[in-house]
Amino acid sequence: ACFLWCYTTMRHHLVVLTFYASLGITVSSSPSLPSVPLGKRKHGCIKVDLCKCIMQDGSGVIDLEALENTEGFLERFKRVPFEDAPRDTEVLVSVSPCHPFSEREDFAVTDCTDVAACLIVRHKKYTNHYVNYGRHKGNKFQYNDTMKVLTVTYSVYASSEAKTVVHYQCSPNHSISYSQRFQDNVPLQIWVESPCACPNACAPVSVGPGPIFLVILCLSAAAYFVL
Repeated sequence: ACFLWCYTTMRHHLVVLTFYASLGITVSSSPSLPSVPLGKRKHGCIKVDLCKCIMQDGSGVIDLEALENTEGFLERFKRVPFEDAPRDTEVLVSVSPCHPFSEREDFAVTDCTDVAACLIVRHKKYTNHYVNYGRHKGNKFQYNDTMKVLTVTYSVYASSEAKTVVHYQCSPNHSISYSQRFQDNVPLQIWVESPCACPNACAPVSVGPGPIFLVILCLSAAAYFVL
């Protein structure tokens, strides 16, 4: 049992070390990623999965899950400005950066099943329908090094004009704002300022001496049992 545990653990950490090595990041005994001369730093943030990206300059990982509330949402039933909305009609939005959600599956008119963003249209305080406004699958990451902004696009489908574009800005402030003149079938733009949009700010990720020591220990244990 010990041999199996060590073998499994060793494989896990070797995969992590191999991933960092493939990005040109050298693992050191320091818990932080190594510094790179400013003139030689790479730019951008490489998408790791639907919710994370790793900085090419070695400064860390941006984990969007850190921006969610306890229910897994960035925003929940938040009113957004809607241009030319009919009288007594309001539009609300729910957005989850990492966790697909569904709205009222029993509702007669709903398009929000396993989505990243959903528009809720209400007339005289009664919900008329739910509109899918982006999914996690196929979301696109783009990082602006100058502005320190990670832009993630959640599309309904590949060529859809209806999509939600969230700009996550690394900032000591906490704020969320929306497009000033949002219209139907155009991208919904959301700007998020948060320290959790900074690399390693809320969920630091590093390969320090602990995992390396564990790998060496497991190698020794494996050699002992083999011999």
